[in-house]
Amino acid sequence: MLRVVLDTNVLLVSISPNAPNHWIIRHFMDEGFILCVTTDILLEYEEVITRHMGALTATNFMEALDNAPHVELITRYFKWDLIEADPDDNKFVDCAIAGNARFIVTEDKHFRILNQVEYPKVGIIGIAEFKKELEGA
Repeated sequence: MLRVVLDTNVLLVSISPNAPNHWIIRHFMDEGFILCVTTDILLEYEEVITRHMGALTATNFMEALDNAPHVELITRYFKWDLIEADPDDNKFVDCAIAGNARFIVTEDKHFRILNQVEYPKVGIIGIAEFKKELEGA
């Protein structure tokens, strides 16, 4: 099964049932891919969802993640520090490497630097490409 890391902004624009990208959450809930996360990523998810959508939505969503069998909590043992422009994004890179994720799904331009890194190789993919990947899987 496809293993991915979702950037917080990708997650945020897919939570609402009325969002054009809600297919990401539906596909996730149907166990269409394994979501790799770390504690740092989960804390950021909760903080950002609370800020943008309210505490109740954040609590419900985090509980759904906690109970989902296709969420894998990754332990990061090394900091690669591959993204200098926004060091906070490195938590997603480290999770992808440690969790052997195929992609980080993101629309954030700071991740583009990963295309120039030969080792460790970290795939990045946008929302539209992710949809094509899932349809072909």
